[in-house]
Amino acid sequence: MDSPIMEKALEYIRQAPPVPQYVQWAFAGIGALYLGSKLLSFLQLLVSAFLFVGAPLRKYGRFGSWAVVTGASDGLGKEYATQLAAKGFNLVLVSRTQSKLDTLANDLEQKYPGRALQVKTLAMDFAKDDDRDYEALGELIRGLDIAILINNVGQSHSIPVSFLETPKEELRNIITINCLGTLKVTQVVAPILKARKHGLILTMGSFGGWTPTPYLATYSGSKAFLQQWSNALASELADDHIDVYLVLSHLVTTAMSKIRRPSLLIPNARNFVKAALGKVGLGGYQTAPNTYTPWWSHSVMLWVVENIPGVNSPVTIWYNKKMHVDIRKRALRKREREAKKQ
Repeated sequence: MDSPIMEKALEYIRQAPPVPQYVQWAFAGIGALYLGSKLLSFLQLLVSAFLFVGAPLRKYGRFGSWAVVTGASDGLGKEYATQLAAKGFNLVLVSRTQSKLDTLANDLEQKYPGRALQVKTLAMDFAKDDDRDYEALGELIRGLDIAILINNVGQSHSIPVSFLETPKEELRNIITINCLGTLKVTQVVAPILKARKHGLILTMGSFGGWTPTPYLATYSGSKAFLQQWSNALASELADDHIDVYLVLSHLVTTAMSKIRRPSLLIPNARNFVKAALGKVGLGGYQTAPNTYTPWWSHSVMLWVVENIPGVNSPVTIWYNKKMHVDIRKRALRKREREAKKQ
């Protein structure tokens, strides 16, 4: 039996005047505009991922100009260095281990002997935050025609961990390397780009900073900081014709991700960097300005999250938490197995 409240509600609806035709058309128009904007955004995604190419790197510097790459001795940084050398840029490689830098420099110089490739290296431990290292970098690049800066240096947690259990040294290193290291290198290099009135700054972002990521809270916060900083810097340097972009990435087969096998959703470093250097600036379908997601499956994933549950929605954060709790459990079980073998 219907309740009195329900009966009154139904009676009110029956007695309510009909909605005017123009109001119906207005709501229909708003709905059509909303759906049209989503369709246009998805079409932008498709053409950016599969048809369009980004700004050519030659726009930023002639053959023989220089690129600075941080975190250059392994993973994405090593691949950025390799592919920039193939495109005719001389290199300034900055990383922690001098022996790895020397090996990479020798390999690249031997690979391109006819191009008179020049490679300068600087070993610095970003975790130490030593001002003398940044002064040394400034001296190393003095007088060079720097065209491109790749802010790739970074550190994550060894395994997913709650914020309250995060070791203090790990917390400090993540903030020092990811944030202070990137900012200080940019303060050293960007004045050269500003003086020459054109250049490119790419900073490696992460899905971990694009959306809140429980159990990677410190890393997530550091990458979110870089996203906002990069957006602000892009506006500041636009009048000097310096393009500044955050490069968003999900998982890639690198030492940091601890994933070895590539898949549809997880590219290897070579393919990811090829996309990153080939899709510069193609991020018009994303909500964040001056940001692009070069790998096609990552960009589809981003579009779905942004347009359905939402980047900061409880559903997205819950899924992120569940995923990283599961990863932590597997990592701890692996540690236990390895401890028993010793």
